[in-house]
Amino acid sequence: MSVKTHRRSRLRNRTAAAGLALLLGGGGLAAANVYANAGSSSGTAPRAAQPQDQAAQGMSTIACPEVADALPEVPRKARREVSRNLAQLDAQVAFAYKKLRWSDRQVRQDPNYARNAILGPLESRRTAAINRITIAISRSAPRPSGLEELAGCQLKENVPEPIAADRRDGGQNGGDRNGDGRDGGAPEQNGGQGDQNGDGQDGNNQNGNGQNNNARPGGPARSDFVDITRIRPNVPQQRIRSGASRGKFTTECGRNENGLFNPDNVIVAPGVSNGAHHMHDYVGNQGNDAFASDDDLARAGTTCANQDDKSSYFWPVLRLQNGQNERDVNEPGGGQDGNVGQIQTPASVTLTFEGNPRQKVTAMPRFLRIITGDAKAFTNGVGNANASWSCTGFENRQLKNKYPICPEGSQVVRTLRFQSCWDGRNIDSANHRTHVDFARRDGSCKRGFRAIPQMVQRITYDLPRGTVFAVDSFPEQLHKPITDHGDFINVMSDRLMKRVTNCINSGRNCTN
Repeated sequence: MSVKTHRRSRLRNRTAAAGLALLLGGGGLAAANVYANAGSSSGTAPRAAQPQDQAAQGMSTIACPEVADALPEVPRKARREVSRNLAQLDAQVAFAYKKLRWSDRQVRQDPNYARNAILGPLESRRTAAINRITIAISRSAPRPSGLEELAGCQLKENVPEPIAADRRDGGQNGGDRNGDGRDGGAPEQNGGQGDQNGDGQDGNNQNGNGQNNNARPGGPARSDFVDITRIRPNVPQQRIRSGASRGKFTTECGRNENGLFNPDNVIVAPGVSNGAHHMHDYVGNQGNDAFASDDDLARAGTTCANQDDKSSYFWPVLRLQNGQNERDVNEPGGGQDGNVGQIQTPASVTLTFEGNPRQKVTAMPRFLRIITGDAKAFTNGVGNANASWSCTGFENRQLKNKYPICPEGSQVVRTLRFQSCWDGRNIDSANHRTHVDFARRDGSCKRGFRAIPQMVQRITYDLPRGTVFAVDSFPEQLHKPITDHGDFINVMSDRLMKRVTNCINSGRNCTN
């Protein structure tokens, strides 16, 4: 199967397979999801996971310090090698997580097993990769110090993590309350076996028994869902000042009807296949994969109605957890990385560039790269989490670390608001964050930064009521809604970007 051209199937108004039931009592999810057996072929009947929410079990996943966040500015000559080794760190964690799930019985029987057989070898592999990063940087710049301290990892306990309202964008993505003052939830573990390669690489390996030993996915859990009608309105009104840029520009680029997706991320892991370990939906630019250069993106076709917009807009796919396999069940980014279930084509995708409540905006530079949210927020913490979830008709109620249960006839909504302040110099940075920032509550940018149009991705889905769903994620992130994120590369022509900024600054609402 070619994942770049794969056309997705949709499930509408159908009861979930293998006895899936969502019993809405007290606004919660009373029965957990049913997973496909990630090792079975698409023609094999799936094996259902039993509903459970194993909060009583100790470990649930593996948490490692984020090396990319600690990097200094990476010299241009070292960037490709550094990116390869950062991707290798991700692959090592994914492999260790699979081994953890595969070794569940041994871990429960021997409290030292996880340290000796999983975390110890993982630390050794991470140390080697971090050393390669340090050496690559030191060839062209001062040798970074302290990175080796980030090699050690730990088991993350199955404990809910509270989250406060996001203050960086005026509270647009506020935290939710679930009636008990607690947010987050315990992941569900469904057993299964992981592969073993011995080199920190994860893949579709055989263990001598002729069976595909991809790890069964962990999550989402029952506690990851909440009835949206139980959430109080939490989106504050933002004060608009006299010098504000009040306009909006909407670019129409479709819903990925042609089914273009892959598990790469050219921003975070250029030159690395399966650098994301989960599938992305792509709209706009049709040439985006791990190996695309700026020139490749500029030459590629686009699904946008305005052919001057070759920008790339992408985000993790959303899948029904209904026990039905997708055709990527045995492929990297799909079943090999614990991402199973039928991929859903959005009902709508709205891509809007918005203004600033305090000041005029300046044009984005071509090939500016921005990531909003954090694909590893479940283990990294919520500092960079920024996606929000809601339902049509209830969008004054935004959730960060819960999936919404929507009323009949209401669509699931994902909203991804991007950073709207730019440092005026760089189109990217070592951690892909420090060259951009969120505006303060009053719309001001920190010193040295200037306001740019704010990219907002709003994605809706038609899902039958009572459906369990989840976004794709890194294996160890357990499909938590807090890990949702969006990516954007500006490949508009200078002429079109000028039109965007003029529209916004003049207070008009424009399309294409």
